[in-house]
Amino acid sequence: MAPSDDVKLLGAAPSAYVNRVQIALNLKHVDYEFLEQTFGSKSELLLKSNPVHKKIPVMIHGGKPICESLIIVQYIDEVWTNGLGILPSDPYEQAMARFWAAYVDDKVCFWSDF
Repeated sequence: MAPSDDVKLLGAAPSAYVNRVQIALNLKHVDYEFLEQTFGSKSELLLKSNPVHKKIPVMIHGGKPICESLIIVQYIDEVWTNGLGILPSDPYEQAMARFWAAYVDDKVCFWSDF
């Protein structure tokens, strides 16, 4: 499967978590289809793709769903190796980047998506 095969992103426009994934996809020049989800009603595709949390964002690549924005960004960085890396290559720096991203999610982003 080629890295750019059939990429879909389920999300809502005002979501910081969805924006994080969109930025990563754009940095890697990945073409994707954005499937807008509306607040209050969850699509069958969302419920099928993320049956545990039923939240956005969900990226579907080659028919396989990937959930949680930080995991999606790491996946994008590992699958599409063109251009600059999103995450640092040094393990310590990667750990620090994950810490600060989780900190922002826990302490700064106080709203819940869906």
